[in-house]
Amino acid sequence: MKFVVSSIDLLNHLQALSRVISSKNTLPILDNYLFRLDGKTLEVTASDLETTMVTTLELENATGSGSIAMPAKLITDSLREFPDQPLTFTINTDTYAVAISSENGQFSVMGQHGEDFPQLPKIKPERSVSLSIPTSSLVSGITSTLFATADDELRPVMNGIFIELNPTDITFVASDAHKLVRYRRTDVKADASASFILPKKPASLLKNLLAKGSEQVSIEFDDKNAFFTSPTFRVVCRLVEGNYPSYNSVIPSNNPNKLLIDRIKLLNTVRRVSVFSNQASNLIRLSLKGNRLTVSAQDIDFATSAVEELACQYNGDELEIGFKSTFMVEILNNIQSTEVSIELSDASRAGLFIPFDKENEVEDVLMLLMPMMINS
Repeated sequence: MKFVVSSIDLLNHLQALSRVISSKNTLPILDNYLFRLDGKTLEVTASDLETTMVTTLELENATGSGSIAMPAKLITDSLREFPDQPLTFTINTDTYAVAISSENGQFSVMGQHGEDFPQLPKIKPERSVSLSIPTSSLVSGITSTLFATADDELRPVMNGIFIELNPTDITFVASDAHKLVRYRRTDVKADASASFILPKKPASLLKNLLAKGSEQVSIEFDDKNAFFTSPTFRVVCRLVEGNYPSYNSVIPSNNPNKLLIDRIKLLNTVRRVSVFSNQASNLIRLSLKGNRLTVSAQDIDFATSAVEELACQYNGDELEIGFKSTFMVEILNNIQSTEVSIELSDASRAGLFIPFDKENEVEDVLMLLMPMMINS
């Protein structure tokens, strides 16, 4: 088995794959890339059992066919040191010895039997759901919600992004019980209602991989696994099992107190004031009266405090509410609009953060933040 490939081209593909490989693999074979040659097509796979990624390179010069597992770190680290040049891989399929020839030298690597590498899971045809989605829509949905996922070993369903398909729209939801994000698009529709929970790691992989692409991505899933396929790669992941909580029930519907404010000014104020908050709670107070918003924080233990006032448009009763500043900064950072609308009911109920000026009419973004108790 023999093939010639560009060092830079191969490195770019392998660097994307390297994010899949875990530092603590349970099977030694998972510390390898699986190279599979079929005609002029080279397929390279990386896996950690939960998530598998496959990338494809079309070659001009290749002979033979077969598969071999090669040490991932060694191959990737060595390719980083090569300038852009053709490399010839010569593989002995009997001994699994690999010879890599460059313009000026030769390098030897010992591979392993490719058949030892875990096989891709199969989608059950009777439970299969498939659709095609624009890359930009999937990236926007993941980017808008990924930061709000939890790290909760007791409730694994909260550790992923809930993706809900309907004949009218697609909805992405993430929550860690303190904050919740619901991102909905009306330009992506499914034939029937279906849903799945996408784990955090493959979601992050897809976000990075798709950021540069402009093509469609096909999604196929059943109750156990999901396949995300583009022209150059495929990501396969085991889905989070379980039922996602009813997120609509925690979104307050009656919010008579409405605040409209410049997002960047509010973000910078919260950042400055939060430096003076109690380091354990990160509590900041928002006091609303007339068209003035007062943001304050204090740390009684160290006798530090800060107060800033901002002009805003406010319709509602006088109100004082507390939020965790780190969560509020995260939410304001992940809203794209110039101005943000904050809808409040009272000091004990969640606040809704909604982009005021939409760039895209097919998007509907809602972010929710639970309040903190204010000690008088």
